[in-house]
Amino acid sequence: MKKLLFFLFTKSIGLYINALNYIFPIKASQLAYGFFSEPRTGRLFKNKLPKILQHTQTETFHHNGDSFQTYTWKGNDKIILLVHGWESNASRWENIIPFLKNSGSTIIAIDGPAHGLSSGKEFSIPKYAKFIDLAVQKFKPQYLIGHSMGGKACLYYQSEYQSTLIKKIVILGAPSDFSIILNNYITLLSLNTAISKKLEDHYFRHFRLKIEDFSGKLFASKIGIKGLIAHDIDDEVVLFEEGKKIASTWKNAVFIETKGLGHSMHDDDLYKKVTHFLLETE
Repeated sequence: MKKLLFFLFTKSIGLYINALNYIFPIKASQLAYGFFSEPRTGRLFKNKLPKILQHTQTETFHHNGDSFQTYTWKGNDKIILLVHGWESNASRWENIIPFLKNSGSTIIAIDGPAHGLSSGKEFSIPKYAKFIDLAVQKFKPQYLIGHSMGGKACLYYQSEYQSTLIKKIVILGAPSDFSIILNNYITLLSLNTAISKKLEDHYFRHFRLKIEDFSGKLFASKIGIKGLIAHDIDDEVVLFEEGKKIASTWKNAVFIETKGLGHSMHDDDLYKKVTHFLLETE
């Protein structure tokens, strides 16, 4: 029943947007982008923070009308920045944090745009990358760990900003081709070709990137530092082939294939490997 209701809901939205396009095309494209870019879950409330975030040093950053939240577990001068994915927040790192804390490292987790305690309704990779850059400038981390769209944000960040502070990056279950994500959304709502074209135009106007160039594979090809890519063959959210695409162009990266972890990638053995990779002696 839930699947049927979701199907009817999405198709109804798509039908409305397609019809609206004939009368108010600008409004229709704005609505289509709004549904695509606004996460439906992942928000947090200050008075009801998950336990893992309650005993941290918190800091709110402000930039161009946006604000984003960070959480710090203080340790030594080895600093790791954690970047969560779509419809999530900083608490998703609860399972890996004990392994990182045991290493003595300082750990910083960030809430992405329109997630957690950060502001806004719109999520985009370029905006997320700007948040990452501000956090990097402030906290001076040597290591990044990103999951799913957070992993792609890390790839975009390092390819665009080329930070000399970052020494290693770990990517877990991240997508490569943005065109697949966008096309899945278009198919889900049964949007017409006119709306599809306007969505592509929106990304070019705002981010100066063609959809085919908004690729984790392309971003990774511009990264020279060491990387670890892990992807599960049973991932039904971001297909295993996406991780392989990223690995194919990242010359200085190691690829780990896992099984049975799904998209979450929560696994003690994997987290031990991640911690060892980041903190091993050069």
